[in-house]
Amino acid sequence: MKEGIHPEYHYVTIVMTDGTEYRTRTCAGKEGDVLRLDIDPKSHPAWTGVQRMLDTGGQVAKFNKKFAGLGMKKG
Repeated sequence: MKEGIHPEYHYVTIVMTDGTEYRTRTCAGKEGDVLRLDIDPKSHPAWTGVQRMLDTGGQVAKFNKKFAGLGMKKG
């Protein structure tokens, strides 16, 4: 392999939505970084079969405010 062209490969800590954590190696971030997941296999509807609305950064509230009353006739 050529020297100096490959990204640094290091350990990071992954924290699942239920608080469990594990260490894995990656090229992303820096050594010792912590990655907190919003959605993982323990909470994603594709694996759990349960639908829930996740409002990350107020996007659902923004959508509801923008389209409030859409389709309702006022009379």
